[in-house]
Order: sequence, then structure tokens, then C-alpha cells
Amino acid sequence: MDKRYILSIDQSTSATKAILFSHDGKLVDRVTIAHKQFYPFPGFVEHDPVEIFDNTLKSMGKVISKNKIDHSGLTGIAITNQRETAMIWDKKTGLPVANAAVWQCLRGGDYCNKLKSEGFSEQIAQKTGLIIDPYFSASKLKWIMDNTPGLKAKASKSELLLGTMDSWLLWKLTNGKIHATDYTNACRTMLFNIHKLEWDKELIDLFGLEETMFPEVKFSDEIFGFTDPSVAFGLELPIAGLTGDSHGALFGQNCFEPGSGKATYGTGSSVMMNVGKKPLAPPEGLVTSIGFACNKQIDYVFEGNIHCTGDTLNWLKNEIGLIADNSEIEPLATSVKNNNGVYLIPAFVGLGAPYWDNQARASISGMPRNTTKAHIVRAALESIAYQVKDVVDPMSEKGKVRLKYLNVDGGPTRNNFLMQFQADTIRGEIVRSNIEEISALGATFLAGLAFNVWKDKAEIGSLNYVEKTFTPQKHQSEIDELYKGWKKAVERTRLK
Repeated sequence: MDKRYILSIDQSTSATKAILFSHDGKLVDRVTIAHKQFYPFPGFVEHDPVEIFDNTLKSMGKVISKNKIDHSGLTGIAITNQRETAMIWDKKTGLPVANAAVWQCLRGGDYCNKLKSEGFSEQIAQKTGLIIDPYFSASKLKWIMDNTPGLKAKASKSELLLGTMDSWLLWKLTNGKIHATDYTNACRTMLFNIHKLEWDKELIDLFGLEETMFPEVKFSDEIFGFTDPSVAFGLELPIAGLTGDSHGALFGQNCFEPGSGKATYGTGSSVMMNVGKKPLAPPEGLVTSIGFACNKQIDYVFEGNIHCTGDTLNWLKNEIGLIADNSEIEPLATSVKNNNGVYLIPAFVGLGAPYWDNQARASISGMPRNTTKAHIVRAALESIAYQVKDVVDPMSEKGKVRLKYLNVDGGPTRNNFLMQFQADTIRGEIVRSNIEEISALGATFLAGLAFNVWKDKAEIGSLNYVEKTFTPQKHQSEIDELYKGWKKAVERTRLK
């Protein structure tokens, strides 16, 4: 194998990473640079796109120089990114008209409520596969247009561009030559018709935007363009593999067949299940998305987004001090034989799928007098598994495609108790990978198809990243009883 690499940019919510992967799919090195989070008003979350692009160039430069790679050592660049975060920029100046509105940002909530009250829910669901929610990009973009002076006049003269963070990085790296995105990012904007595979004119008008602002949509395994040498260290490298981070993880986990699924355990969690080449109507509380787009074909998924999973463990440490280090979590959880009737509902910012209840708030319930911190820590871990079960069960039971196995990635998957309990709750196999940066790996695979590093998905699937498989151990009746307690605790949390 020759010493050549694909440089994968992972533009996440908290940082930008430049990650080198070799042609045999191994992670060689990475450089991470964090960016600031801005909270200008309650419920608002922003990023500075200029800072993010500067950090992209810095991280790329550092990982290249650190590994002493000359120009011939780089095959090309892949990009994966936080989804739903959206921005608008001036085509002439190349500058953002405002900070990017992050996926967590609730600024579009009022308009989303207005659309629901006016009866647009079914139309938007049929076109986009999504529910009306400020989580998705459309209402954020409308808010920026409505609240930034002069934008409507500029938009009418075709002077503005919009996009998710992949579009911004692509546009900047090509020095303004290419304005494009991929199908996975497009489908999460609430402006893209997943049946016709095009931007939807009715929805564009509904959100007060102009068609001239929108990027071209391409398959992830296409070459989108080339870096401009004046921008990227004198390099002219092909850029491919654009994909949203959850979709990158799906591809990186080799979920190529209907019924294969993945769960990413991060701050929150994205659970996806491949449902095949046709979009299916999602079970209530879940959405239908484009899973990945390559070889001129679309694979669709059911998806459920959970607001708080791994962040619950951070809360145990940082806010209430029950633990000093995450390494204490598993020993504490296994030091007691059960949860002692204790349930923790981590609705710190409301509940995501399948409840979508922004008014719910976190609670701990069912505590008898002999409750210890070990029971609370165990309840916190179990809450992660229950929330994933909340999403997985309707996918299999109501979605016409049964889950075959669940591939998992993310920091909390190192916790063996959690993974075993997850297998028990969903009554299925949990397959843990041995590689970090699975989203970036997926983007690298997609780019590698464009660069002819790998010939097809079958060759990619032959690369083995499985570290451990967990199978159900507990009796079904025991899980049923525990889950019944979880559902009751959730309902108490949701009482107005």
C-alpha cells in the first residue's frame, strides 16, 4: 500500500478536526481546534463561520506539516459536518451576513408554531420526511432573512448564498468557485423534496427565501471541485465525500442493507436504520431522511434524534458532582444489583424523538430512602438505553423493516454495562466498532469511491472494524417491567 492519505475535515458542533486516513482505512493522525459558542439571547446558539474556516485551514496545515506530507501524499479532501446549522453569506464580499444559527438554536420556534397552527405539518412531512421543528434549518434561515437589514433587497438581486457548513467550507476552499452540497445535508433543511430530489419551490417561498440562494445538490461520491492553491497551501486537491455527520457514521458503519442501523452516542444521539431505496412514511415521532447518496443511488433511513445521552454523564460529573471522572461510572453502576426503582429522565432541553416535547424538563423519580448515588448513576446510564429503545422499537414494529443489528459509536459505547443493557432493551445485537471518528471515516470512504481508492461498497465492507458484539442476556419479562417504569417516569415528566 502506498503512503497516500485522504484528509477528512470533520466540522462538528464544538470543534474542527483535520483527520488523516490512509488508503487502507486506518486513522493516522488528527488535529482538533475548538471554536467559540455564542448565546446572544435565550434559546439562541451561534457559531462564527469565519472562525470556523480559519480553524479549518489551521487544522489542515498542522496535520500536514506534523506528518511531513508533501503534495503528492494527499489524494484529496473529504468533508463531514454538523447538520442543520445554517448560514447566509454575501456572494460579492465572501462574508457571512450574520453568525451561523446552530442546530440547537430555537430562534425559529415561533414561525414553526405558526406553520403548525396553519395546517402545514402534513404538507411538509410529505415533501421532506420531516416534522416542523426549529431544529431543522429552514426557520433559522427565515429568521436571519427577516431580522438582518437589507437582506431581502440583496436576495432579490441574487447577491446572497445560503447553505449548511459543508457548503460554506466548500465555497471557501474553492475560493468561491463552487456552491454545492450533498443530498444528506440538503434533506435536513426542511426545504428539500426527498421524492423529487430537488429544492422545493413552494417551501422556499413559504420561508421567504430565493431559489438563487441555494446550492447545487450532488452525490457524495462525486468530485465537487478542487481547492484553490491561493487558499489551501498551494494545493489543488479534489474535494469529495461531503456528508452530514450522522450520515457519515451510517456509511462508516457499513449500514448498506435495509434493516441495518447505527446509533451515535455523543452529546445527544442520532439513531438511523436503512429502509432501502424508497422513502417510507416514518413511524410517529420519527423522520425519514436520505441516509447516503452514492453510485447514483439514494438509500433512505428512518431517524430519531435524542437530545441528551452522553451529556447526561457530563451532568453527573460537572453539575452535580456525583463522580469525579467518567471512569467511575461503570463501577458505580454495577455496584448495585438494579436501579432500585429509580429513573432519571434527562429532559434538560426537552425531549427529542419520539416525543418532541420542548416543555418537558429533567427529573429523577421513584427514589426510596435507601437510594444511593450508585442508583442515580445507574439510572443515568439506563436512561440512555431507554431513549434509544424509544426510537428503535417503532422503527422495527411500525416501519415495515425490522432492525437486524445496531452498530454503535461514540464515547459512551466504551461502557460495557451500557452496551449490554442496550442489547437487552432492544432485544438485538449491538456491534461496537474499534475506530474513533466514524463520521470522518464514512466521509473518507465516500471520497475514496470518488478518488478510486476503493472500487465499491463491497470492498469497503470487507474492512473489519468490529471490536465487540453484545447479545441480549436478560429475560424479556424483566426488561418489559423495567421499561414500563421508564414510560411511567417519562409521562410524569411531561405532565403540564
